[in-house]
Amino acid sequence: MRAPPPTDAPPTAQPGLDPQAAQRWRGLARAHSPWLHEEVGQRMAQRLDWLLQTPATWLSWHPALGGWQAQQAVAARWPQARLHLLDEQGRLQPHAASPEPTPTPTPEPPTIAPGQADLLWANMALHLYAEPQPLLACWHRWLRPDGLLYFSSLGPDTLRELRPLYAKRGWPPPHQPFVDMHDWGDMLVESGFAAPVLDTERIVLCYPSPERLLADLRAFGRNLHPQRPASLRGRGHRQRLLAAIEHELPRTPEGQWSLTFEIIYGHAVRATPRVPVAASSSVPLEQMRQWLRQGRG
Repeated sequence: MRAPPPTDAPPTAQPGLDPQAAQRWRGLARAHSPWLHEEVGQRMAQRLDWLLQTPATWLSWHPALGGWQAQQAVAARWPQARLHLLDEQGRLQPHAASPEPTPTPTPEPPTIAPGQADLLWANMALHLYAEPQPLLACWHRWLRPDGLLYFSSLGPDTLRELRPLYAKRGWPPPHQPFVDMHDWGDMLVESGFAAPVLDTERIVLCYPSPERLLADLRAFGRNLHPQRPASLRGRGHRQRLLAAIEHELPRTPEGQWSLTFEIIYGHAVRATPRVPVAASSSVPLEQMRQWLRQGRG
């Protein structure tokens, strides 16, 4: 499904996302990537079958959060391609170590410059930034003209079963709001990307107990809503939450409790810059060099 052309000005921020809490979650030291992120990354890797060309150089955005195993699945497709890792602030990571055994291939030393990557891979990251347009601009800078961005994020239907349960009891929202795929498409175009293509998938997870459900939610992320409780909740609240889930959350015919996660998949091309047409035009030297390199290619 193609994103429609922008109509109103696209949003520049996610007002329902606490930026400091989001930064703490992104930067958390992890022994393993969240397994849901690994699953989404594996599914996104299958979409690389659509590519007609093999990238010579590609970037993996924050693989500790996006998924080390998913990154390896991508790397296995292009064993000769040079892989470089970026942290959650867009900095190159020299030989970043994976907690998983024997990661392959070994990442190259940080010798790539902005504007040179053929592909940037960003799994389950976009919904975790309160200011998404600077993030999109960062991705845009790393890609060469006509370079390809592949990304995924959570969509608005994520955890929809929990929202009425919390609202009924007057509790703060259980999670931050998630951006619709059409808004992501608008922001991509606004950030200099062309031909954004986005679609969604709903993954329903089923659990044998409310305790297991809560354990997975904690592994997947945190409530980053600014109106979340300012202090830790006690055991009494946990027991009330477990009882509410047990009695009110939807259940499968087999009696398991279910939760929905909406996954947005997208890819877009860094648009080729156009020479401004005027009686007298000024072109930055570095931009001219990029055009000349592209012409020689």
